[in-house]
Formats: sequence, C-alpha cells, structure tokens
Amino acid sequence: MDSSLVYEILLRMRHDELFDYCVDITAVHYPKREAQFDIVYILYSFHHNERVRIKTQIKDGEHLRTAVTIWETANWLEREVFDMFGIVFDGHPDLKRILMPDGWKGHPLRKDYPILQQDQEWVKINLGIESGQ
Repeated sequence: MDSSLVYEILLRMRHDELFDYCVDITAVHYPKREAQFDIVYILYSFHHNERVRIKTQIKDGEHLRTAVTIWETANWLEREVFDMFGIVFDGHPDLKRILMPDGWKGHPLRKDYPILQQDQEWVKINLGIESGQ
C-alpha cells in the first residue's frame, strides 16, 4: 500500500467501517529491503466484533501522518514506534521518546542496532559507570 494513502484508509476504517479502536501500531525492520519498514495498524470494531490489520511499507527517513486525530490511543503507540524504530509521525502532538531515556542514541528494535552494545556514552554520563559490554 502506498504510504501516502494510509491516513485516508485509516480515516475510512474509522468512520465508514466502524473500526472505533486502534489496538496497536507497530513496525518491522527489514534492513536489506529498499522500503525497510513495515508499519502495521491493528484496529478493532466493537460494532462488528472484528479485527483488521492495515499494513504499509516505508523507506528509512520517510514520514507518516499521525493517526492521533483519528484515535487518541495512537498517541502513545506512535511514540513507541518512534522511540524503538525512529519512524516520524507528522502532526503528532508530542512525538518524543517513551521507553528509552532522553538522549539515548539509536533505536533498539531496528535489526541493525548492535544488541550487545549499549549506548556506553549515555550510561557513563548518566549513571557514572562503565556499561560492562
């Protein structure tokens, strides 16, 4: 799906198809692909008692429009995707880290993130210890 259409599809799912709850927004990183990220929206309709997944692909550095204007629950979900993968949601009311400390370098759920190496500089500055890695 073209990422420029995602917002319009999400809006239609909310208003026309009655998917009134955004359960989750997540991403999957494929570093060797041109469009490195799959973005997955999981929606639920109380009216129909159904779930649906909306999935799109974006390139590294490409932005998506925020879904907070459609579902308030998207607020923290988009912040988590931003924090863990570095994906920016344009128009988000408070896009900042939610799990990692401010000043942390990198995005831990990217597959090219060195899992065995912490942000040693952050640990030394903020905790005053060597990370032990």
